[in-house]
Amino acid sequence: MSTQRTQKTPEQRIPGMVNRRERFQEVEHAENAGKTLRRVAVYFFQEKAMVLGMLAAVVFGTLCGVYAPSLQSRAIDILAGTASGNLLRTVLLMLAVYVLYCLGQLLQNLISARLSQNIVRRMREELFGKIVDLPVQYLDTHSHGDVMSRMTNDVENISTTVSQSLPSLFSGVLTILGTAAIMLWYCWQLALLSLVTVILTVLATKLLSGKVRTYSRRRQALLGQLNGTVEEMVAGYRTVVAYNRQDKTTEDFCSTADSLTREGIKTDVCSGVMGPIMNAIGNIGFVIIAAFGGYFSIHGLISVGVISAFIVYAKQFSRPINEIAQVYGQLQTAIAGAERVFSVLDEADEDKSGEPIAQDSAKTVTFEGVNFSYAPQHPVIRDFSLTVPSGKKVALVGATGSGKTTIVNLLLRFYDIDSGAIRINGQNIQHISRGSLRRDIAIVLQDTVLFSDTIRQNLLYGRDGATEDELRRALDMSHCREMLESLPQGLDTMLAESGANISQGQRQLLAIARAFVADPKILILDEATSNVDTRTEKAIQDAMQLVMQNRTSIVIAHRLSTIRDSDLIVVMDQGHIAECGSHNALLAQKGKYYELYQTQYAGFAT
Repeated sequence: MSTQRTQKTPEQRIPGMVNRRERFQEVEHAENAGKTLRRVAVYFFQEKAMVLGMLAAVVFGTLCGVYAPSLQSRAIDILAGTASGNLLRTVLLMLAVYVLYCLGQLLQNLISARLSQNIVRRMREELFGKIVDLPVQYLDTHSHGDVMSRMTNDVENISTTVSQSLPSLFSGVLTILGTAAIMLWYCWQLALLSLVTVILTVLATKLLSGKVRTYSRRRQALLGQLNGTVEEMVAGYRTVVAYNRQDKTTEDFCSTADSLTREGIKTDVCSGVMGPIMNAIGNIGFVIIAAFGGYFSIHGLISVGVISAFIVYAKQFSRPINEIAQVYGQLQTAIAGAERVFSVLDEADEDKSGEPIAQDSAKTVTFEGVNFSYAPQHPVIRDFSLTVPSGKKVALVGATGSGKTTIVNLLLRFYDIDSGAIRINGQNIQHISRGSLRRDIAIVLQDTVLFSDTIRQNLLYGRDGATEDELRRALDMSHCREMLESLPQGLDTMLAESGANISQGQRQLLAIARAFVADPKILILDEATSNVDTRTEKAIQDAMQLVMQNRTSIVIAHRLSTIRDSDLIVVMDQGHIAECGSHNALLAQKGKYYELYQTQYAGFAT
């Protein structure tokens, strides 16, 4: 099947459906953190060798970090003459321990970075594989920006957490435990006095972190609003200028920018204050240790070297507390992101089961009393019965929202009908596998989709293995030859995203050529020549007559001039057939088709 999904989604017809333009707002807390963590643990278990290596590096580095100050204490006591030992050997050992500490940190960072990339790669592969297997209905009813955000932002948050936050968390917990134990072993009285600074650190961190999160949330929301304003202004610049709305647009932008500036200042002030406050609390701790440590030293409870070690340990004790407070917020965000990723992975795949379609050269499509609704109590198709004979061209016309594109969605099994039956040569499509069904159908849409690849690969998207002659023939039939000759690399010209480097008309010509390459048994044209000029449209229609020979064709049209030669014209109204017949017969009836025709060509009021 040479196609992309039809562009006319049901979102305007379903009450409460998510607006695709709605911007994604990050969730900060998971609804079921425990279940999500267990599922994330499965990814870690698959990399258990690397996880164990990272933990070993964390433990080794932490032990070195905790042990080094005690060597410093011993060296000072040797210098002071209160302890015996070889000073040079002690200093060299201390140097070696610090070097090993640095190597442990380096190894920890390398392993955690590799671990995060392995986990994220596997998660992205599973997520992308799931997305391409999701039913069309899922993508029709979920914001595309939200789905993209799960693939990018949420997975990236998980990656950052694995590579940075988790090692910091493990290292911080071990450092706190190890430091507390050795401080209590040296002098439990001085250790308890040092806890005063720890309590102050926790309180200050909690207070300031809460304010920073609040202001940051407001700043991010305003930043998103500001980016949206700029994006809309750039995309719709011609409209802004045409309606002389530059001053109003500038006023709106400045108002949002001023609010963003105020929230940014608050955020930066609170963030900037945190460092000096932590330093002040640390200095208070040093004063406590120096004062009471000196007192204890005079009374022979501890040595001068122990005081020096306590100063290092006090700093070493408070630092992980700050890190853990910051890591906690990152962990919450990552768990929430993982939960959102898993919610997509838990969606049911599109059902691909079924029998193959019968390989007949002729395809007769029959709709038998079809009823369908996108949402309960809101029927879109009502008792629709129609036979599209093999090799014939049937046109569907009607007002916007009458159900024309829905009929195509049902034929392609993008959605399943509520009741009735759709048959191809008597074979119920509900029993046919979707893949087999769609290989026999090609569709050309009004809003074409081309991929960021060469023109050749975009054409081969219709049918892998098409020969060069078949590609050239399809290009000739769709009148793309002149366009190709104007391009520097011809078939090997690289298209920008969505074919942005060629005109809309040229994109539509290539989409038609892609359908020709597919060589389908059933051809669907949804206003397929709306973006080409009248002369090219006539030439393409002549070419289509050749392509449609011996093929079942369904044409959706608003311009009635494009379907006058159809074998059967079906006029739809609110999901059912209002009338059908040939062009001349319908005009003679002077019904809805006659009204549509007169509206377009006789100047009647619309």
